[in-house]
This record gives sequence, structure tokens and C-alpha cells, in this order.
Amino acid sequence: MSSFISHTSVDCRDAYVLSKFWEQVLGYRELPDDPNLPGHEECLIRDPETGHQVLFLEVPEAKSVKNRLHFDLRPRSGTRDQELARLLEIGAVEVADHRGIHGPGTGWVVLADPEGNEFCILRSEAEIPAE
Repeated sequence: MSSFISHTSVDCRDAYVLSKFWEQVLGYRELPDDPNLPGHEECLIRDPETGHQVLFLEVPEAKSVKNRLHFDLRPRSGTRDQELARLLEIGAVEVADHRGIHGPGTGWVVLADPEGNEFCILRSEAEIPAE
């Protein structure tokens, strides 16, 4: 017997605002029969390709320490650096730059969403040399 992940939950202060940010980051969409609206305490978004879901849940306490779990993202198209520029434009904040950590063309960048939750942007699959 085993389990599967139904969805990934993210505690937050404003579920609607954070769900809208992550919709742009991931290309996910809200459920047509359950739209996310300002003031909703729970906002769910889903990947139209894979069905993976992320649920944003409002909690009373603010984020206070480093995430114990985070997203590692790869661009669906383009390069890591192009995606980095796009994410910064929509409101992500750079936390740490680890590009080139293992030589030219390697590494990742740590970003934070509008509520300070860290996530990483990795190189696209096209940027990874065949091994």
C-alpha cells in the first residue's frame, strides 16, 4: 500500500494574492467551477497539463523561518536567465545567486514570492548537457 500527493499546500497571509502570483509563475489555472476571489481563505490552482494542484491556505501567523520544503522550477521554454528576468518582473525577489557554482552554465537562483517563501529557478532541460 502507498499514498500519493493530492496537492501541495502553502500557508500564507493572503491566499488570493499568492495564488495569482503563482498562477503567473507556473502557468497553472484556478478551477472553473471554484474560482479564486479576494477574501477567500483557500485558493486552489491546477496545472492544466499534469493536474498537479497547489492550495494556498490563510493562516494567522507570518512566515518566520526558512522553508523546510520548497519548489525547484525549470523553465518550460527559454533559459533559466530569461525565466529569472520574467519572475523578477512579476514580483519575485532574488535571495541568493548560485549560478556558476559548479562551473560556467551551472547553478540556480533562489527567489522568494511576495510572502517570502523561497523557491529556486534551475536551468531549463535544454541547457543541461547530455550525459
